[in-house]
Amino acid sequence: MCADARPASPTASLYIHVPFCRSKCGYCAFFSEPLREGAQDAYLPLLLDEMALWAQRLGRLTVPTVFFGGGTPSLLQPEHLARIMEALRQHFDLAPDAEISMEANPESASPDFLRAARALGVNRLSLGVQSFRDEELALLGRPHTARQAAEALARARAAGFTNLGLDLIWGLPGQREGQWLESLRRAVELAPEHLSCYGLTLEPGTPLAEAPEEQRQLPPERELAHMYVHTGELLEDAGYMQYEISNYAHLGQACRHNQACWEGRDYLGLGPAAASTLGHLRSTNPESLSAWAELVRTRRIGLHQRETLTPEIRASERLMLALRTSKGLDLAEYRALSGHNLLSRHKSIIQALRQKELIRIHQGRLRLTRTGMLVSNSIIRALGFE
Repeated sequence: MCADARPASPTASLYIHVPFCRSKCGYCAFFSEPLREGAQDAYLPLLLDEMALWAQRLGRLTVPTVFFGGGTPSLLQPEHLARIMEALRQHFDLAPDAEISMEANPESASPDFLRAARALGVNRLSLGVQSFRDEELALLGRPHTARQAAEALARARAAGFTNLGLDLIWGLPGQREGQWLESLRRAVELAPEHLSCYGLTLEPGTPLAEAPEEQRQLPPERELAHMYVHTGELLEDAGYMQYEISNYAHLGQACRHNQACWEGRDYLGLGPAAASTLGHLRSTNPESLSAWAELVRTRRIGLHQRETLTPEIRASERLMLALRTSKGLDLAEYRALSGHNLLSRHKSIIQALRQKELIRIHQGRLRLTRTGMLVSNSIIRALGFE
């Protein structure tokens, strides 16, 4: 076991990867495997063992946020979720106001599962809707319809969830701006507390990326830019605040788990493909159920894909993550991490970005404008992210 993988403080967020899906969506590059009979029964004791091993190593951490991602966490049997939550409370101290988030798909978010999840302490639900247009859902390989997505949100409300998020994807093959905004308006009508609006990325190896005829139908860059800007304007008018490039929420309803990651705080990842950043070390579990199982059985947690986070790496990542958020980069904090003054080091670049109204500097923070967020990757690279 990794002897020096300790958090910078006795506090760390927790991510739990539930690696099962009924089928693979056309755009998804996250690790998952088909849900087969007995798969959850084999996964659960390994997950609990991994949790116990980390607790032995780290001591009794205070956990402010928990995030169940996947895969499809809503495929968990309620009794399995109950055992996971029991183990969490056995090994760690959940903060009194802990945010416990779970991803769910409309077709697997049954009334029984939702009631059980809420009763067990899950207090934030993120529904993977992706679109409110049935033809787009079919293109993405999603098994639900727009009507079923709305019904799932109603079931979640009935189960007692008061913090609900919807995930949507824009910039689909053949999609026009009006079609995207129609889908977005439908989402707003359902009054979720949170909306994540992700531009489609064609990930290598996914069906969409390997379909040339559909790639040729991707919206042109100019239309993608309009989609992004008008998304922010529409949601702002509807009472949502943008707090990250792709994320919008009502006041006080931002996802605290994601905020913790963007702010560079420690987090512990459990399950296959889950990453951990604890102090100056990062490790990532194998993207394989069998390889992950062997890691747990041999008590070698924290040793796969292990990386030491040097001051240079930490400063570079701080730049990249902070500029994704509406808060932006604290220039004094960055100088303390990196040892140099960003404004002086990149004076001509900063001047050009300000003239183009892509960034703003105010009260010691550098922020991207909404237009700047459109080209965030280019700006972040220009300012030294490697």
